[in-house]
Amino acid sequence: MKIMTLPCDGIGPEIMAATLQVMQATNDRFDLGLTFHEEQAGFDSLKNHGITLREEVLERARTEFDGVILGTQSHMDYPPVTEGGRNVSAGFRIGLDLYANVRPARSRDFLPNKAPGMDLVIMREATEGFYPDRNMFKGVGEMMPDPDMALSVRKITRHGSMRICREAFKLAMQRNRKVAAIHKANSFLMTDGLFLECFRQVAKDYPDVETEELIVDAFAALLVRNPETYDVVVATNFYGDILSDLASELSGSLGLAGSINANAETGRCCAQAQHGSAPDIAGRNVANPTSLILSAAMMLTWLGEQRCVAGLMEAGKAIADAVDTVIDDPTKRTRDLGGDVNTDAFGRFVADAVAHKAVAA
Repeated sequence: MKIMTLPCDGIGPEIMAATLQVMQATNDRFDLGLTFHEEQAGFDSLKNHGITLREEVLERARTEFDGVILGTQSHMDYPPVTEGGRNVSAGFRIGLDLYANVRPARSRDFLPNKAPGMDLVIMREATEGFYPDRNMFKGVGEMMPDPDMALSVRKITRHGSMRICREAFKLAMQRNRKVAAIHKANSFLMTDGLFLECFRQVAKDYPDVETEELIVDAFAALLVRNPETYDVVVATNFYGDILSDLASELSGSLGLAGSINANAETGRCCAQAQHGSAPDIAGRNVANPTSLILSAAMMLTWLGEQRCVAGLMEAGKAIADAVDTVIDDPTKRTRDLGGDVNTDAFGRFVADAVAHKAVAA
């Protein structure tokens, strides 16, 4: 299996290196036959090719690779699109039609958290919604009719809503058979109304799954009050983005949040850390690489499920278990978790745990 890696910006190269340490240990232990091939994206690509994401890179990801591990990007610092500042995340999600952004949030008893008992997955639609850089066939969904007026268009489609809801119900059948749909249909009558219509239609095919419909602001409050209540949460792009960050931070840290972007119809999957590029600590070897490591583990598990390859699923679980083994030890934690372990050392600890070696101090 061929995996494309793109370190990108900020702390991306550091957490990518740590992740690849873990992936190589996993490859060796489970004899997965993985090969890793690095491509440029972000500022390096802008410098060398005049654009942050080349179309040929996307084409290679579509046709030559089994999976992608995408590093962090400094989107806010990119030049305008007309000057080569293409949104890399959006480029992959649209270019590979990776509509399902899967974001788990799980509290760990051995780490401080504000949400005891939380163990949920947010299924976020990732190709439309209120995101102007990806919701139009041509152009963008934002415009300024005059210097003092800015408008933004939200696009919700039946196709997009149906397929993310199907994935949410499929996942719920593997978990606790509960799905909550998040909306604001009391205000967005047509767009969120269409999303709820699709949710209810899909629900008819899953009579054994308990469903709930919650207004987004009320759900944000309930997530703080009763985090253990929820299992699978499905939402449109904008709501899912915000709520998944909230859930991850409540569960312990955004730095512990794995994430994949996937398409079950095409079998494509991209692992991507849930957090940003943290340019203020870039190059200091202090970033927590857990999010990207867990994202890579999720990718292996997802590919294993899609292809019915037990070794890939076992490998994904082994990485997740190894991460818990390491961070359960206070002396092995990175600075954001109260420790003083560097990025590269943390990667080695997890790689050793995967390989069933002693995790040395």
